[in-house]
Amino acid sequence: MNEVVLNETFTALWRGRDPFEEIGRIEGEVFRKVKSRRTFRFELEGSGYFAKVHHGVGWAEIFKNLLQFKRPVLGARNEFAALKLLARLGVDTMTPCAYGERGRNPAKRDSFLVTAELAGMISLEDYCRDWFKTPPPFRRKAGLIRRLALTAGTMHRNGLNHRDCYICHFLLDPETVDSSCPRLYVIDLHRAEIRTRVPFHYQVKDVAGLYFSAMDLGLTRRDLYRFMKSYSGAAHLRETLRHDRILWRSVERAARRLYRKEFRKEPPRF
Repeated sequence: MNEVVLNETFTALWRGRDPFEEIGRIEGEVFRKVKSRRTFRFELEGSGYFAKVHHGVGWAEIFKNLLQFKRPVLGARNEFAALKLLARLGVDTMTPCAYGERGRNPAKRDSFLVTAELAGMISLEDYCRDWFKTPPPFRRKAGLIRRLALTAGTMHRNGLNHRDCYICHFLLDPETVDSSCPRLYVIDLHRAEIRTRVPFHYQVKDVAGLYFSAMDLGLTRRDLYRFMKSYSGAAHLRETLRHDRILWRSVERAARRLYRKEFRKEPPRF
């Protein structure tokens, strides 16, 4: 299975060359390096880019994931497909500039993904870090909660689950923070999955991840209700409280369980 997709910049840059050899030659600031994946930033002609280069994970890792009932991440294909779907849905995310995959053996498959740098953005986690001590204006907080909920709801209703869904993986354009439609960019989608319908377990996992990562921000019960209504697309809060009560109870339990596991203490009450 060999596939290469390049935008105009990388088509011109790598014309007549092997893209896999070229991506291997690029040096940059390494953000993450594990056995089978390297993530780094580099600059080209005055523009910034991020690259993820994947190498075969090996059969041992594949079988370990399967035995844990997890879909193994075999390369950049998941993330590339997720970016294309989100673009079609009008959800802000990274812009793919170069993608390649080669090799039939899933344990030895090589792949890469290059995306344009989202310059000037700040992670939602960093932006909201001091909310507990210094609460933001009501309108700003409500707008960000609605945008986050709408983004997550749109992904799930269209069959995409993130699998690493925390507020640190949403980048905020600070210039839009007080607008009627603040811009949040979804990032780190290498574990994302696309199906006809998101399984309930993964829907709960994604939403619980958002809830868990926001628990220490000084949110109120009304903030949670605002998220629930926007996520579900309900006309009235009572609709989602009635129709989706099993979902919200499951999210509450999962988020609190994750908080206890991570911090070894009881989560805050809302």
